[in-house]
Amino acid sequence: MLRLAKACEEIAGTTKKLMKTGIVADYLKSRTVDEAEVSAVFLSGRAFPVWEETTLQVGGRSLWQIVAELSGSDEAEMNAAYRRHGDLGAVAGDVLPERAGQGVGLLEVEAAFRQIAAARGPAAKAAIVRDLISRPTPLEAKYIVKIITGDLRIGLKESLVEEAISRAYGGTLAEVQRANMLLGDIGETVRLAASGRLAEAAMRMFHPLGFMLASPIESAEEGLSYFAKVAVEDKYDGIRAQAHVKDGEVRFFSRTRDEITESFPELPDALAGLAQDAILDGEIVAWESPTGRARPFSVLQQRLGRKKVSDKMLQEIPVAYLVFDVLYAGGELVMDRPLRERGRILDELLAEKNLKHRGHGGTQRKGEQGKLAFGEADETVTASVLRAPVLRAASTEELEELFAAAQARGNEGLMIKDFDSPYTPGKRGKSWLKMKRELATLDVVVTAVEYGHGKRIGVLSDYTFAVWNGDKLENIGKAYSGLTDAEIAEMTQWFLEHTLEDQGFRRVVEPKIVLEVAFNNMMRSDRHESGYALRFPRIVRLRPDKSAEEADTIERAREIFEGQRG
Repeated sequence: MLRLAKACEEIAGTTKKLMKTGIVADYLKSRTVDEAEVSAVFLSGRAFPVWEETTLQVGGRSLWQIVAELSGSDEAEMNAAYRRHGDLGAVAGDVLPERAGQGVGLLEVEAAFRQIAAARGPAAKAAIVRDLISRPTPLEAKYIVKIITGDLRIGLKESLVEEAISRAYGGTLAEVQRANMLLGDIGETVRLAASGRLAEAAMRMFHPLGFMLASPIESAEEGLSYFAKVAVEDKYDGIRAQAHVKDGEVRFFSRTRDEITESFPELPDALAGLAQDAILDGEIVAWESPTGRARPFSVLQQRLGRKKVSDKMLQEIPVAYLVFDVLYAGGELVMDRPLRERGRILDELLAEKNLKHRGHGGTQRKGEQGKLAFGEADETVTASVLRAPVLRAASTEELEELFAAAQARGNEGLMIKDFDSPYTPGKRGKSWLKMKRELATLDVVVTAVEYGHGKRIGVLSDYTFAVWNGDKLENIGKAYSGLTDAEIAEMTQWFLEHTLEDQGFRRVVEPKIVLEVAFNNMMRSDRHESGYALRFPRIVRLRPDKSAEEADTIERAREIFEGQRG
């Protein structure tokens, strides 16, 4: 583990991507294949490969207390160290003492992580974590804690690890990227690369692939400026979901690659009869069957994160899965094919199942739907799987008309797509565009919370939030309105369990919660480290479907600021 920790220090010590890649490549080549496999996962900032459903579930506060206990540091010393370093891993490396005989093997750490994941209950997990952190050198402990928290912070993205694998073992970068995408396991990708077998990587079903992302635009004119042949879809106010279908089994995954099937138990049956194995991309929305329209996100939000959905909720908040793309079908990846061809494949796939297709005009073809029965034989919930309608626009006037019609249907706006574009997972380019017209919004990460006033005494209701500036989060505002009392109560419990620094009235928390915030305008300001401040910010909604890494950047804030000046 010491060699990995030293390599991480070297990587953190340079801003040059080529040097970072070279350090990782040299390190991987110096290790056995077993060690390189585990190292590649750790260097990607994870304890386990992406495809695994294994998680450590160690709270930040528990980890804080363990480091404090092992180091003999009191709360004031821990707080001072955190202010110096800004993350708990660096704090551990600073406050833990050097002792003779310290050191732990890389594969020992991986085995301990699996023990932690398998342990049931906070006390059992804490005992294993304490034993693990008590044995290594302070430098090793620094990076063990960083991996546990998922906060490596050495300026190393998984894409650079992929480049290093190509450099270390041969094989083109494209071959490494494809193998890693198919497997969802950068460690196994190392093993295949080391033996010259990257071409043998096969699609691992029920491992979510990255989602293709869209770039925001400000006008219809801009929407037609990037490509000539425009596919237009409504932008639905739901949650993005990837459906994996294999041999009758169906599972749904969110943009954060978490499985969300349990929250929508009526949907799997609606796709179970597909004639071919497939991976679909679409949007889950709260659905109003009589009108054939999506309901507001606030309605759908009541079903998110639930392991058990009551019969009453299933009946009162039915959902639909609006499918707009296909990534894999009939044993073949189709992402590299143009959108128009993927559209034909999707139409044929859904036609084989005879699923419902609904047009904007309300016409439909009757088809088979998934049904979920309750206690009484005549009480069922029908789950809709719909092919999202695709229209065309050749002028700004047509695009404006489609935009107005989408908003009249209660949807957010439009998605504008290039018919010739491939599906590029995890990339936000100009092939997919999103057109919304509303007050400016940003997706931000909560970094600190404070107790409220009046009726909110005793709950953490005032949130300080940040955007990304490179690999660093920089605060840009603070808001306290927009969430319900129930949401605030739920988030208070989460923040108490994930506090990094207790300052009494204020708490610094693990930067994992994403909010969408709206505001009237943006100002230059020295009050926040980002250099900007939001005027009249308010919380639009929690974004549990987004990871912290997907929050907006300082560049996006700058775009909004410059745009309002024009």
